[in-house]
Amino acid sequence: MLSKLYWNSRWILFLLSMLDLLTILFINPAKTWADIPESSSSTLSVPSSLSLLKPISQTLSPVPEQSSISQAADFTEEDQINSVSDILNGKRSPISKPKPKPTDSQTEDQANSVSQLSDVKSTDWAFQALQSLVERYGVITSYPNQTFQGNRTLTRYEFAAALNAALNRLRELLTINTSDLVRKQDWETLQILQNQFSTELATLRGRVDLLEAKAETLKQQQFSATSILNGRAQIVVGSLFAGNNVVTKRPAPHVVTMQDNVSLRLNTSFNGKDVLSITGGGANITSLGQTRAGLLGTYDGRTSDNAVLTLAPNQVALTGFRYRFLPTPSTQVNIYAQNDGANEIGFSVPINPYFEASFASGANGISRFSRRALVYNYGDNGAGIAVLQKLGKQFQVGLAYSAPNGANPLPNNGLFTGRYLFLGQILYNPPKSNFRISAAYVNTYSPPNTLGFNGTNFGPAAGSNLVNSTVPGTGTVGNLYGVQAFYRVNPKFAINGWVSYAVHRYLGRGDGKAMDWAIGLAFPDLFSQGSQGGFFVGMAPRLISLNKNVDLGAGLGQSDKDVSLHIETFYQYKLTDNIEITPGLIWVTAPDSDASNPSSLYAWVRTLFRF
Repeated sequence: MLSKLYWNSRWILFLLSMLDLLTILFINPAKTWADIPESSSSTLSVPSSLSLLKPISQTLSPVPEQSSISQAADFTEEDQINSVSDILNGKRSPISKPKPKPTDSQTEDQANSVSQLSDVKSTDWAFQALQSLVERYGVITSYPNQTFQGNRTLTRYEFAAALNAALNRLRELLTINTSDLVRKQDWETLQILQNQFSTELATLRGRVDLLEAKAETLKQQQFSATSILNGRAQIVVGSLFAGNNVVTKRPAPHVVTMQDNVSLRLNTSFNGKDVLSITGGGANITSLGQTRAGLLGTYDGRTSDNAVLTLAPNQVALTGFRYRFLPTPSTQVNIYAQNDGANEIGFSVPINPYFEASFASGANGISRFSRRALVYNYGDNGAGIAVLQKLGKQFQVGLAYSAPNGANPLPNNGLFTGRYLFLGQILYNPPKSNFRISAAYVNTYSPPNTLGFNGTNFGPAAGSNLVNSTVPGTGTVGNLYGVQAFYRVNPKFAINGWVSYAVHRYLGRGDGKAMDWAIGLAFPDLFSQGSQGGFFVGMAPRLISLNKNVDLGAGLGQSDKDVSLHIETFYQYKLTDNIEITPGLIWVTAPDSDASNPSSLYAWVRTLFRF
């Protein structure tokens, strides 16, 4: 009776926390973008002509509501290059919606003829008015893709700014004795409008003066003209609701926990064409599915953003050290003394941007498996080099070499004699399409009895225990193949998926084969702008076959028995520009790919702060 009461009390506690979140969502709904104040975070201006190759995930800002796919601003850039200021400032993730004003990729250009505006037709009702404003007075601007975007909603402040530009142009024409070009009727109309919008014009001038004052203050206070410090902090509340430890076969404890993860990144540019990134922090987040010694005794359902297993809880450590530069405009080189294997080398950004995380976005998917395929998961923190080469406007090719134990001088370690990972990837990324696809190959080797930062010797650190196992005293080679694709159906719905295949060779013993697949559905701007819903289902990495001469702990030739499904759902609610709350559930059927193990279910409520 007492145990039943305890179970009910835990559910009541969880439901109350969900009720609290629902109160935020529905009783105090999200503000409209017009009501949200401008972010107070500082931004350092760096000349846009000094640029680095743009990480792929930064090209997926949402498609404007009233633009066709061919006119989507996020896919109309001439190439995949962005300025150093973008990298230094850490751009938002794909779901971080800009306010309704021109984005960095939509900076206005002067239009000299109405024929230059590709979305304005001679049959449009406003064609003659636009033609007069463009060709008679020259006061209409266009976006770099030569569109006018006349269907976009115009605020009174934007109209006031345009009106002010028209007045300045007319005064200029009068000053240079070309008053015959200015019609008396036009001038009188503008004077009337100037009186009607005097309040807005005064407000705009006040805002400009305030921004100039803030910029001067930041200039005086910044500690470096080329460095910016960004940070993120997470508070996670989690609890297991159902499931056994697959090793002991006994029910796992159902305990509510609160844990944290804090990271800081300093980005510095020395010449405007390079970036030095230094990342550090600490955490005490213990995954509910992580290693055989963990709560569930398996890697299945492993949550993301966990603490490094080889470090003490909240021990501050250097977690990233990378230098990026451009030897040519189409080539990017990354040299890193400490980085996250194949995942943060500058080009192997996953194709599923709504589930994957970056330092700027902080976190999206709840689990490690929902973020990336098996082929990208064999890496570990370590040293290496990566090169990205653009081939025209649609293809990118990347090569990388990482050594997870590259800093260790002991035998079977080091940069070339220890664990290594070689990755090659080709990405097809048409600039005017909502579709992209990549193919990747990885060759990796682990000497016998070596461990990495995450406490593993070999394997994807996700999925079943057998797929992460090796033969004691034996080196292991892996050849991995993966294909990923992403398609944005419309601004409110996107789909991604992948399939991976791996061959593990236990040297001198035999081979094993592994596989995983997944499908993810993303719902940007669900319920409120900037928020996101996600649903994910897949087969986590499992060992599908094993040579009869190999024993990984389950017996000679014994591979995983059954198919385990990983089902995940989350809702990332954007409370402010810098705070997001993400409740989510992870359900794993047949944990450790064994149907005799009951399904596990746990909840994860993550609060993310950016600063």
